[in-house]
Amino acid sequence: MTQDRFPSSVLFCCDHNAIRSPMAEGMMKKFYGRAAYVQSAGVKNDTEVDGFAIAVCDEIGVPLVNHRSRSFEEMQDWGDDLGQFDLIVALSPASQRMALEMTRHAHLEIEYWPIMDPTGLAEGREARLAAYRQTRDQIRARMCDRFGPPRKVEV
Repeated sequence: MTQDRFPSSVLFCCDHNAIRSPMAEGMMKKFYGRAAYVQSAGVKNDTEVDGFAIAVCDEIGVPLVNHRSRSFEEMQDWGDDLGQFDLIVALSPASQRMALEMTRHAHLEIEYWPIMDPTGLAEGREARLAAYRQTRDQIRARMCDRFGPPRKVEV
């Protein structure tokens, strides 16, 4: 798939499907509507969506409160084949390795976006929110560079 073609399906992945990949999934749905089928997953599913991620996405009208974290393994258990996606965007090195391993026989595109993990970077609520905003804004910038400006989406 070439960079200029908009994918029909995208999977975002990170370590726990609790911060970066849910943010990316939510923003993709908000910015581009139903232009693509969008999901997210983590290498592990051992935590719920982070409250700071929910808060900073709420600030830009992206609801994450109903997101349920899931792992690559759970996706497969539920019948989602990674090979069905046109594009997998890995937001962490571990998720990139896992995506490459799980799709080694499929012909699909995997991109790595080096997005900062905001956990543990700051002390205190305001400093932590600032770190999460930085992560959110990194994802938004990469997304707009890759897929173009957000579209006017009918809700």
